[in-house]
Amino acid sequence: MGIKSLVNIGDYNRDDIYRIIKSASRFKQNPDRDLLQGKICATLFFEPSTRTRLSFETAVNRLRGRIIGFSDSATSSSTKGESLKDTIMMVGNYADLIIMRHHLEGSARYASEISPIPVINAGDGSNQHPTQTMLDLFTIYETQGTLENLTITIVGDLKYGRTVHSLIHGLSHFNPTFNFVAPEELHIPDKYKTFCENHHISYREFTEFSPEAINSADILYMTRVQKERFTDLMEYEKVKNVYVLHNRMLHDSKEHLKVLHPLPRVKEINQDVDENPKAYYFEQAKNGMYTRQAIICDLMGIKDDGLMG
Repeated sequence: MGIKSLVNIGDYNRDDIYRIIKSASRFKQNPDRDLLQGKICATLFFEPSTRTRLSFETAVNRLRGRIIGFSDSATSSSTKGESLKDTIMMVGNYADLIIMRHHLEGSARYASEISPIPVINAGDGSNQHPTQTMLDLFTIYETQGTLENLTITIVGDLKYGRTVHSLIHGLSHFNPTFNFVAPEELHIPDKYKTFCENHHISYREFTEFSPEAINSADILYMTRVQKERFTDLMEYEKVKNVYVLHNRMLHDSKEHLKVLHPLPRVKEINQDVDENPKAYYFEQAKNGMYTRQAIICDLMGIKDDGLMG
């Protein structure tokens, strides 16, 4: 069956990543199957979400599974003071799998340690977002034909961006080179620079969104500045629109460059980029459903090989 839960992208090794990518590719060819018939998946979203929640729920529905849960913690018993432990134990009696998003770092790991059923981390604070990383890796592989030896320029909120933190871990198996573009207030935390150094991963830091950072890249990964992570709104106002990608800025970029974004975007990608063939963020979001189908089936020990309709 493999690992029980997916809490951190570090739970997957190189072979696991390629296995999920191959499975996601098969689901992309045919996402409508009966693989989860009779299974119940619980979505526990203590923190707001649109794309991630709908992507998971669509993945389960297309596999003929059933969904229970909540999309707003205000409608759950946590408002009455119920502990996370009690919620997990209770839901574990009803479902076959838990998909959880929570504002506290480490909450998903704790849930996985006490849960009687597999847990998928759909984001825990500014810590990790492993299914986003897997759909990013699938998208990078799909567009580049490889995960090996690529230059990835990551722009924006590198301090609080859990998608960024997970992507660094996920790509560490494949000898990447990173360009980190961020204002001083949102620069990449030291622990991720130390991680890169310990894994012999080359990286450069930029405070300006320079042509060098764009034109050297195979993947340009844009992120929004996350207002909800700031305790000081003055600090947010100072950095919220510091980097904006315009179509003209891609003129001298590599022919095979693809622009990715975990979404939602605010103003960091101008809409004039949308018609550029290098823009791939909407297809990236679409890939989330296929990747999550692959992860759900993998954790539940359900094989998709040879079952294409």
